[in-house]
Amino acid sequence: MVEIQIRYDGDLRSTATHGPSGTTLITDAPVDNHGKGESFSPTDLLATALGTCMSTYLGLAANKHGYDLVGARIQVIKEMTANPLRRVGKLSVTITLPREMDDKDMKILTNHVTSCPVRLSISDSIEVPITFVVAGE
Repeated sequence: MVEIQIRYDGDLRSTATHGPSGTTLITDAPVDNHGKGESFSPTDLLATALGTCMSTYLGLAANKHGYDLVGARIQVIKEMTANPLRRVGKLSVTITLPREMDDKDMKILTNHVTSCPVRLSISDSIEVPITFVVAGE
């Protein structure tokens, strides 16, 4: 169990404090939703959580199978929809690997990133296409 405390600061801004570490982060509503857009929005944090969870699971695969994946990058592009209500509609993920991997290793990596807890917690109503590329290609 992890406790996170959130304080509403006004002007559509909140401060969240991570209980175990005391680390804080600020969220701000995006400009297109009446905010200042000066920090991550709550839906930006969903995209960030997905990308960092996948990065962690790449690391777990690397440790388990002896891959050198240091320098791998993950880009998540969040697209909102307003139909029928404002929500995240799509999280497009591009994973850039530092080197070429064979089909067997790619299957292992794909299985790892798609089984990260954040991915498994995202509703099927949100599209999550995943693309792997190799750096420099």
